[in-house]
Amino acid sequence: MQKAKRTNRDQIALLMETSWEVCNKIGGIYTVLSTKARVLQQQFGDKLVFIGPDVWSQANPSPYFIERKTLLKSCASRMKLPFGISVRAGRWNIPGSPQVLLVKFDGVYDHLDEIFGKMWELYGVDSLHAYGDYNEGCAFAVATAIVMDALARHLKVDASNIIGHFNEWTTAMGLLYLKMTDPQARTVFTTHATSIGRSICGNGKPLYDYFNGYNGDQMARELNMESKHSLEKTAAHQADCFTAVSEITAKECEQLLDIRPQVVTPNGFEPDFVPGEADYIRLRKAGREKLLSIASALKGRDFPDDTLVVATSGRNEYRNKGIDIYLDAVAAVSDLNPGRPVLALVLVPAWVKEPSIELLSAMAAKKQVKGYPDFMTHRLNNEDSDSVARRIDALERESRLRNGVDVIYVPCYLDGKDGVVDISYYDLLPAIDLTLFPSYYEPWGYTPLESIAFGVPTVTSDKSGFGQWILSNFINSISACGVKVVGRTDSNYHEAAGVLADQIVEYAGFTEEERKVAARAAYATSERADWKFFISAYDEAFATATRRRDERIND
Repeated sequence: MQKAKRTNRDQIALLMETSWEVCNKIGGIYTVLSTKARVLQQQFGDKLVFIGPDVWSQANPSPYFIERKTLLKSCASRMKLPFGISVRAGRWNIPGSPQVLLVKFDGVYDHLDEIFGKMWELYGVDSLHAYGDYNEGCAFAVATAIVMDALARHLKVDASNIIGHFNEWTTAMGLLYLKMTDPQARTVFTTHATSIGRSICGNGKPLYDYFNGYNGDQMARELNMESKHSLEKTAAHQADCFTAVSEITAKECEQLLDIRPQVVTPNGFEPDFVPGEADYIRLRKAGREKLLSIASALKGRDFPDDTLVVATSGRNEYRNKGIDIYLDAVAAVSDLNPGRPVLALVLVPAWVKEPSIELLSAMAAKKQVKGYPDFMTHRLNNEDSDSVARRIDALERESRLRNGVDVIYVPCYLDGKDGVVDISYYDLLPAIDLTLFPSYYEPWGYTPLESIAFGVPTVTSDKSGFGQWILSNFINSISACGVKVVGRTDSNYHEAAGVLADQIVEYAGFTEEERKVAARAAYATSERADWKFFISAYDEAFATATRRRDERIND
């Protein structure tokens, strides 16, 4: 495929990017957009507008949104929008402070049947089998497309000079709607993980051994994913430029969506999120004090300062994110004599009921928690069915966690106000010695990149886009680049768990100087993933969208 030339940015009068995670911190896409924003803002200035869902209220305002009613020529009060749609204009409270519109879309629900019929007629999108969050995503997406069109008209920008960038299936209906109403607009669609690929893995099916035999449409019928898959696949084919975040995801799209993305747009990181040296030292001290005090209250013994603190974090997908193999690897460490206490954290949000009152009382009294459970910071609504809680409980009951090896489950969003830890994730990262993200399914993998950006060495898997990037550009060693990539297949689970356990024990034996070398290597590797290096892929995507739009219009 011939590479497109970079787009002349003067050809883009308005770049509008939308996602369910704009000003709405749920998962990895929030990190993609919020860290990319500064570089895009430097390139496009106030030609750039992010659009997200207004799912907030006066009682529960977004901590990431700063309202500015006069932005975009007071569009919030002056744009005439149908279906009861309304917007709030402001700035996203992140580096770069880009313009953002939050869209209230409740009124679109009443019109979805008509819209779904139109999408079937024009594009063959099958919404008949929709359930769950399908309607919500589509209502938001359609409202976003309407706002894009209205904003361009309000700012007197010709449709041929705008780009609408849509992320994930939850905004795909918006891409199709914009193409229907403004065919001259350029559209970009990015998949961060195909809905059907994630579902195959989430249902315990072997993705890799039988990869070339999977048919996306057939699997969508089998797994009751027909509507989401149909929508996502159609958007991928209809977009002027379809992108994926890694080569591994591009191959997945080719197999399951029957289209190869025109451009691979790898995810970078924004160094402004990383604290300076003085703040880092302070955060490390405060974070370790809090973590070790929690551990002491749960386990009834003191944890010395040299305790090796390891962690995994991210979305609560027990198999996909490798939480299962992480726990088994930690249990295996018990048999390997790590030489120092090991505290393994699972920082994964779940269905939290409340902070553990028993734990808070024990910490205040500097005593041990009495009764079950002694490994959770918060109580859950579904403790009997939560996969992580059940596995940790089984490991404890089977005496698999011993010889100074302990696991603590922190099943909440680390936003600094969870009621127990009360430290945000980025502020807690410096307190951790080693992270492990041995994912089975991971289109890119922000958590290991975040980790090394903070100088914390990490172990990841070759089933992540980030892991593949490491293997293609660095020596696969914590000492050499701050990262160790572990191979995973559908048949090497126990072997891979053993490698993970060996890595924990090996790092536990590092001298202080060896740890400093690994931290410096981690920093150096993360610098190669700065958005200023990766943003050129988006230039290529915008140029591709321009070329293909022109071909489509002139055909």
